[in-house]
Amino acid sequence: MKFIVAVIKPFKLDEVRETLIKVGVPGLMVTEIKGFGRQKGHTEIYRGAEYSVNFVPKLKIEVAVPDDLAPAVSEAIQAAARTGQIGDGKIFVLDLDAAVRIRTGESDGDAL
Repeated sequence: MKFIVAVIKPFKLDEVRETLIKVGVPGLMVTEIKGFGRQKGHTEIYRGAEYSVNFVPKLKIEVAVPDDLAPAVSEAIQAAARTGQIGDGKIFVLDLDAAVRIRTGESDGDAL
């Protein structure tokens, strides 16, 4: 099993979600986050005053999938989230040792 974590621009969420459903992902988790990378934040002007935004708002998508579905999920996220601009985000693919569905006690692939 693989655990895929993707950091994307907030306005791309619906497009990414729809694409993941088409690939066969049954569910996902989304968290609002803030951070910076090479982008290093930016400056904005509000009521005539310029100020720095050091942490850029992003969304973190987390999804657990079987090993064979991981490449398709990663490619789907990349295709749906890409704008071609700086700050499009990152995708991390991690090994997932175990999963348990709390309600039924199912484990590993059956729990996904």
